[in-house]
Amino acid sequence: MSEQMWSAPCIDQPIHGTVVVPGSKSISNRALVLAAISREPCTISNLLVARDSALMIGALGALGIGIDQLDRNSVRVTPHNLRGPAHIDCGLAGTLMRFLPPLAATADGDIEFDGDEGARRRPMATTIESLRALGVAVSDAGSASLPFTVHGDGVVPGGSVELDASASSQFVSGLLLSAPRFENGITVRHRGESVPSLPHIEMTVAMLQEAGAEVRSDVEDPTNARWTVRPGVINLGDFVVEPDLSNAAAFLGAAMVTAGSVTVPTWPTKTTQAGDQIRDVFAEMGGSCVLDDAGLTVTGPERMVGIDIDLRDIGELTPTIAAVAVFAQTPSKLRGVAHLRGHETDRLAALVTEINRLGGQAEELADGLTITPRRLTGASIATYYDHRMATFGAIVGLRVPGTTVENLGTTAKTMPEFAQMWTVLVRGDDAA
Repeated sequence: MSEQMWSAPCIDQPIHGTVVVPGSKSISNRALVLAAISREPCTISNLLVARDSALMIGALGALGIGIDQLDRNSVRVTPHNLRGPAHIDCGLAGTLMRFLPPLAATADGDIEFDGDEGARRRPMATTIESLRALGVAVSDAGSASLPFTVHGDGVVPGGSVELDASASSQFVSGLLLSAPRFENGITVRHRGESVPSLPHIEMTVAMLQEAGAEVRSDVEDPTNARWTVRPGVINLGDFVVEPDLSNAAAFLGAAMVTAGSVTVPTWPTKTTQAGDQIRDVFAEMGGSCVLDDAGLTVTGPERMVGIDIDLRDIGELTPTIAAVAVFAQTPSKLRGVAHLRGHETDRLAALVTEINRLGGQAEELADGLTITPRRLTGASIATYYDHRMATFGAIVGLRVPGTTVENLGTTAKTMPEFAQMWTVLVRGDDAA
């Protein structure tokens, strides 16, 4: 384990507070791509300030896009013709490594992609094979993973491509986002198991349509879904990013495990973010979830029950739900998330390992995990350079004295101020 250990705050009373959550990573990085291919300059406000968004800004700048920082959370994006040569650092950001190669294919020149060591283990074959099917030259030395080079010639004919997106919805979103730039647009046909995190594709479709793109979606049969984007001019316009509801879920989890109450202001009444479904999950586990003018307020129950649930559409919430489930009175089964084995780390194996390290009982399933509540004892929780595992450790630490979390700084991927926000919430100050 790393020597960079964070002593997780522990509390023996209910937590009460308000937490202002930064902008959504998923929306931020989609907005940046759409702004880059828009006809007119665009201003994006409430943009996430974190590693994933900073890497996206750096990558677009390397491709020739003008990006001016207006203030800490706002940028002005000025589209330009894309050009190489360029080197793109993906870090550990799935959005970068799946969204930008199709865009890079429209550039004139060679665009190299690489990332952290962990990124080289993430599945990329679907993106690479899809680009080749569209006539784009990609060099990957046969690895079907990072690093690889996209050899752009300024034009992508587009057309139809068939793929298996059962490992990640990002494979579909990446192709759709740049498709208005393709000469013939694109039709993407999915063949295989159901697409995980389908709401993220719905987010992509909605944002494309908001920017003026012509998009058709047929997901009635999730094992045989199809999306079509017509070529054309788009314009994102001035755009405000919603708060990140998946990041917010960790703070709401604090209310659940302490029988406290936490409010997240400006929670949208209508959204494509999958994180919104945390309301239903926590309600089923016994919590109270109220959405009103103050925002979303979650109040934890005195007696929390386990849950048997398919998380296929909301897999990113699995570590948070698991952290809450270890304190339930009854067992939980979290299903439909086999694709989590291909995230920043193998999240299923990581969750089982860390829960058992704490003295809990967790077992891995083919597509998820089971959790049987046990009395937990303090331990050092490994994070595997995964921001969701770090917040998992923070939630558990609220109830388990002596819990430390390895490399909490990995939360900088999507929430650089997490440690401060968490400490303020636990301390009882308002507006963490």
